[in-house]
Amino acid sequence: MGLAYMPGFGNDFETESLPGALPQGQNSPQRAPYGLYAEQLSGSPFTAPRGTNERSWLYRIRPSVRHTSRFKSMSAPYWKSAPNVDDGDLPIGQLRWDPTPMPNEATTFVHGIRTMTTAGDVHTQVGMASHVYAFNTAMEDDYFFNADGEMLVVPQEGTLDLFTELGRMAVAPGEIAIIPRGMMVQVGLTDGPCRGYICENYGAKFTLPDRGPIGANCLANPRDFKTPVAAYEDKEKPCRVQVKWGGRFYETEIDHSPLDVVAWHGNYTPYKYDLSTFSPVGAILFDHPDPSIFTVLTAPSGEEGTANVDFVIFPPRWMVAENTFRPPWYHRNIMSEFMGLIKGQYDAKEKGFVPGGMSLHNMMLPHGPDAFGFEKASTAKLEPVKLDETMAFMFETRYPQHVTSYAAESQTLQDDYLDCWTGLKKRFDGTPEGNWD
Repeated sequence: MGLAYMPGFGNDFETESLPGALPQGQNSPQRAPYGLYAEQLSGSPFTAPRGTNERSWLYRIRPSVRHTSRFKSMSAPYWKSAPNVDDGDLPIGQLRWDPTPMPNEATTFVHGIRTMTTAGDVHTQVGMASHVYAFNTAMEDDYFFNADGEMLVVPQEGTLDLFTELGRMAVAPGEIAIIPRGMMVQVGLTDGPCRGYICENYGAKFTLPDRGPIGANCLANPRDFKTPVAAYEDKEKPCRVQVKWGGRFYETEIDHSPLDVVAWHGNYTPYKYDLSTFSPVGAILFDHPDPSIFTVLTAPSGEEGTANVDFVIFPPRWMVAENTFRPPWYHRNIMSEFMGLIKGQYDAKEKGFVPGGMSLHNMMLPHGPDAFGFEKASTAKLEPVKLDETMAFMFETRYPQHVTSYAAESQTLQDDYLDCWTGLKKRFDGTPEGNWD
């Protein structure tokens, strides 16, 4: 398996797995090389501006329209879509979960997905859903595509083998992958059971955020995003295609593998990114900056500066600010924050928030460091300190995230999460110094 550098979003790529399989000079010749079929996969309206128009031309052994049975309904009861506001009766509040257990029975990727929150409306293509996945069995003759949104996949345990129509990607913990809306994928595993997180983005696709005053460098750089090279599967045996469409699930029978694209070119592609290549920026004198400086990808909404979804990470970094409370401050926010931890500790919650766990702080609900974190940061010697061996992330959206019944009733829900702030005692005593005894 090889990966090609991604020089910039919006640029075309071309790759072939057989010499001469990719037509030159035109997209749909009367007879494509090797007897292949030309097929276009569009990720934007045909009339979208050039800078946002996305499509790829696929040269495949059989066109994807060919299947041997009508679509029929399929059950995926734990995968929910917005609007899903009446799924449970858990009151609003700050919430946290322990890691989702690995399944005991044979479970594939699609059936191992559990929806934690939904936001917006899948039918009008706004908002998102937060999922956790845990599975232990590869999809052998099953293939899946999501017509409702693109999927940002964040592995936490185990390396994923993502075999897409446009090629194959191995995605390990510490990396992320984007599977575009409508892109066929077969998910396998390479080193045991897998667990992680998914942001299902119903709205405008993820892209790099503008850097503004930061300038031309730092944060996520386009060169570090990688797309797969062409790889095909010439398999003739009964297979199934599973589809998520309009919040429901369907499947159909085919007599071959749909991963039969021998060559392709275009800019509508899956890709992966190594989070360790993110170049963080931060305060080098005083104060703790907003978490937006850690944005890796953003999916814009119709309102400038207000995201449909932001994907934010909290990576290893140096803390050097003087006379400053260095962890995130206490705050209330118009955005709704779903957090996960890939490895290590999160500096604002060193206890109770463990790798594989999750938390939800919805719009305008207060949150911030626990009592232990506040005490430690308030009394620490302020010398340069490196936060190392850590990687937390956040799916942040402008819409309220509604908790599913699965999440509300899960045995991993921490009933005592609110207790982490109980020790924040009164320190006001009328003196400028306050009471720190």
